Order: sequence, then structure tokens, then C-alpha cells
Amino acid sequence: MRFVHSFRLLLAATLAACQLLWPGVAAAATPEPAYQGMIDSLTKANAAVVGVQVTAADGARSAETLGKQRSGSGVVIGQDGLVLTIGYLMLEADTIQIVTQDDKTVPARAVAYDLATGFGLIRPLLPLRGISPVALGTTSQAKTGEPMMAAIGGEDADVSMTQLVSKRPFSGYWEYHIESALFTSPPIRNHSGAPLFNQRGELMGIGSLFVGDALGDNRRLPGNMFVPVDLLKPILAEMQQTGTTKVSRRPWLGLSSTEQGGRVQIVRVNQDSPAQTAGLKPGDFVLAVDGEKISTLEGFYKKLWSHADPTDEIELTVLQGAEIRKLTIKAVDRMETMRKPAGI
Repeated sequence: MRFVHSFRLLLAATLAACQLLWPGVAAAATPEPAYQGMIDSLTKANAAVVGVQVTAADGARSAETLGKQRSGSGVVIGQDGLVLTIGYLMLEADTIQIVTQDDKTVPARAVAYDLATGFGLIRPLLPLRGISPVALGTTSQAKTGEPMMAAIGGEDADVSMTQLVSKRPFSGYWEYHIESALFTSPPIRNHSGAPLFNQRGELMGIGSLFVGDALGDNRRLPGNMFVPVDLLKPILAEMQQTGTTKVSRRPWLGLSSTEQGGRVQIVRVNQDSPAQTAGLKPGDFVLAVDGEKISTLEGFYKKLWSHADPTDEIELTVLQGAEIRKLTIKAVDRMETMRKPAGI
């Protein structure tokens, strides 16, 4: 009860500080019913936020970029304590622990990882007493400029009021694309797995990364990208039943790429990946996939993923220095290259 009272005071102070930025968020010495209802809803939502601590397995390839020790957040979405987080936190995990807001540490196991969206599910091995699951919202009605609350769990538990500044497709450098992503500003620290709530306390998305162009169109504004919860709803049952989704079984090359002047440029090649085996190098430009010209990351990925068999051979036309070459790459199923956490 002491924590809930402290959180209410913190939230009220945060909302009051935001009223100069966002007139739609009104703070008053004596809250009106609507304002008090918003505080009640956000307080209830925040009570479902937990910390997530992960130690990756020995030899985990993901440790090279994500580290062996990882920490972030998650949010309880199931009556059985099921926690939704961002999947890269739990990649190739050896141990997973959930940290509640009363500083209790509960062991957990991996339930599912969806490569296509980036969502991860974990379940505590002991009951999370007194924690009610949050309601899943929908982003279709969310408007740019709308104030929202992002929450961080664990030892550094905190809340921040932020603002939805953009909704648009997103292509990540790590062979990742979603048709809709939420972008907020100002950014929050330790965004990994942080839940984003609307003013009704409904879950809107899960934190993925920091961005410098939250507005899009190369306009500079620091912020965060959240994976919208709308993408979870159609696959939640499949994730719990199979540990992943069919869409996640797709060709993977092991590249990190960026868009440069209407061309796709490789910036990193994973060790022991199909791309490295085929001779691709940082600095190469990918000009075409299977003879079809590509100029964006989205186009690159969609052409790559159009192969039904994740282990198909794929022809890339690349510019290496001053030479144009055609390389045949035998792709792999990314899900088969990773050490699977116990449970999946």
C-alpha cells in the first residue's frame, strides 16, 4: 500500500509537470473525477509492470551484441502470471528472473519468442500474488500528440509521461520489419520491454529501441519505438502453443544493413552466417534479390521472405567496390541457429 501511495504521488507530480507541454493532460490541486480516474487506471496498470533479468547461456551467439547479462521490463497479461516483454531480452537465455515491485525475485521460464514481431513471453515458476493482468488496448484509435505513460520495472522502477508522435512502418537493420510501429518522445531510459499505456491504463505497446528520428522523414527528434500490442493479439495463442509462429520461420542471412541514397548497404556480417559464407562484407551494396531491383530495407526483406522455404537458395546482386557480382546464398531458419531457452 505504501508503494501504491508513493506511485500515485509520483504520477500526479509527473502529470502536473506535463501540463505545460500537453494541455490535454490537466493537473489540479484537487483532481476532477476524470483526472482522478486516469490516475486510478494508470496506477492499476503500473502495478502489473515487472523487471526482467536474464543470463544468456554459455556460447550464445546473441551475447556478442546483446551481452550475457540483460535487464529490462515486462508486463503481466495473463491470469496465470504470463509476462509480455521484448524478445531480445530472453534470446538464448540460461536463467530468467522476474522482479516484482515489492523487490521479490521469482524464477521464470521462456514460453515463446516471435521473430517476426519481436515479442517474447515468459511465465513465472511461482505465483505472482496480488498482480492483476493489464487490458490489451488497440492503437487504431490512438492519435499523434496523445499523451501516454511508459513504465520501467525492476530495481530502477520508474514511470514517465511521453507523447505519441508517429505511427508508421519500421524496418530494422537486423532483418526486421513491421507494418506499424509506435514512436514516442521524449525518450525513456532502459526502454527494453517497457510497456506503454494510454490514459485508460490499456497496454499499447512494448519498448524496443531508442531512435533519433521519432517523427520520421529524417527529422531529428529523439524518442523510442514501441511494438504495438495489436500485433500480439492474432498470434498470442499460437505463441503459447508452439513457442513461436509460422511467420517467424523465414530465410535469414545474418546481415545488418542500412539505406544509403536509395540503396541498401551492408554494415555488419554475423560470424558463421550464410552471408559470411557467401563472401558478403561490410560496405557492400545489395542491388537486387533474385534479379529484382531493391532500394529499401523493406523491399529487401519482403523479397527475401517471399521464399516459402527458410533454407532456400537466394541470389543477391551486390556491388563490392567497383565490381558487380551475383552471389548465391543458402539461407537458414534463424530460429534453428539459436540456443533455445528451457521451456521453448
